[in-house]
Amino acid sequence: MKKIVELLNTLKTFLVEVKIELKKCTWPTRQELIGSTMVVVISVLILGVFVGLSDMGLTGMLRAVLR
Repeated sequence: MKKIVELLNTLKTFLVEVKIELKKCTWPTRQELIGSTMVVVISVLILGVFVGLSDMGLTGMLRAVLR
């Protein structure tokens, strides 16, 4: 029983400290969030196209070697 009480006290302390730290955070504005999201989406698309084209090219070369 003592360990459970200790665990709950530790959890309570942790959550209080998390709340304090979150008050110190500066959150992005809506415009900054939209801009960052667009950068990520465009980067993922570009990387996906690159990986897809590389895969197609390497697959073609491997087929040519194996024939």
